[in-house]
Amino acid sequence: MATMAFGLSSATLSCTNSLLSHKNTTFSSLKSHQRTLPCSLLGTKVFISKTERPVVIRTCHSQITCSPSSSTLPAALLFDCDGVLVDTEKDGHRISFNDTFKEKELGVTWDVDLYGELLKIGGGKERMTAYFNKTGWPEKAPKSEEERKAFIAGLHKRKTELFMALIEKKLLPLRPGVAKLIDQALAEGVKVAVCSTSNEKAVSAIVSFLLGPERAEKIQIFAGDVVPRKKPDPAIYELAAKTLSVDPSSCVVIEDSGIGLAAAKAAGMKCIVTKSGYTADEDFQNADAVFDFIGDPPEERFDLAFCRSLLKQQFGNVLLWPFAFEICGREAATEMGTMWRTVTPV
Repeated sequence: MATMAFGLSSATLSCTNSLLSHKNTTFSSLKSHQRTLPCSLLGTKVFISKTERPVVIRTCHSQITCSPSSSTLPAALLFDCDGVLVDTEKDGHRISFNDTFKEKELGVTWDVDLYGELLKIGGGKERMTAYFNKTGWPEKAPKSEEERKAFIAGLHKRKTELFMALIEKKLLPLRPGVAKLIDQALAEGVKVAVCSTSNEKAVSAIVSFLLGPERAEKIQIFAGDVVPRKKPDPAIYELAAKTLSVDPSSCVVIEDSGIGLAAAKAAGMKCIVTKSGYTADEDFQNADAVFDFIGDPPEERFDLAFCRSLLKQQFGNVLLWPFAFEICGREAATEMGTMWRTVTPV
């Protein structure tokens, strides 16, 4: 039997089985009823039935069985910061950059669209350097390369101070579900870390002020210049795995951007994307799952049980949880998440 891989969300079914050609997708859910959704890509007929033993998934060309097995928690849950913990970019970092430019009388302003393009470059200092190299350095900037590095470092230091003032005033809230997922992980003994290209002080301020000191003391931070190469290079995730003494393949990363996703996958980790304001239209084809946000009940999109289920996929890439959450409800989705651990052809 040919290996089949498909991802299923509440909105779409996408299938990589090249043999499939039917128009509708019909599901017999974990309960007794059936539901039908239009297929957004190639399409197929898939029947999912609950039995006392395995969950059987049949298509018109093939069948696979999802058998129960013991659950495996992630060894570590690794969060990006900006756009994942808090949607900081447009009304946080961008504003702080512009206030810094204004203070220094540089005659530079980054509007919303321009900053969205600049976010393709990881790291604030790197972002400013690339921008000035392309558009021309301000008159007040020094001429030598070494002096310009110091100039950029000074701008970034001031920008970080202004950004931290915003965080301390709690003007930027946590994204929905972040605290819930971190609490679930810590309660199960899963290591939690934040891995960011942002300045370490800024990341620490977000973790401390918005997540609170009790959580903050249990969360390790890898940020800023702790590695020589920023995302999409995997260095920061590799450092996190090494420092936490965990196997990269047992880690689940929560990211919001294409460069973050590339870093996580290059490090050999599972990666869930929660889209943010600037990244909604990016290509996340290589992600293990994509959601608008993590979410709290009753708007919950996923939880620790879903992160755990990603690590048990041993045949293909079956992502049934988002659909089960939407169609069957939390109880059925949770039960399903414990049943489809080992996937083998019939």
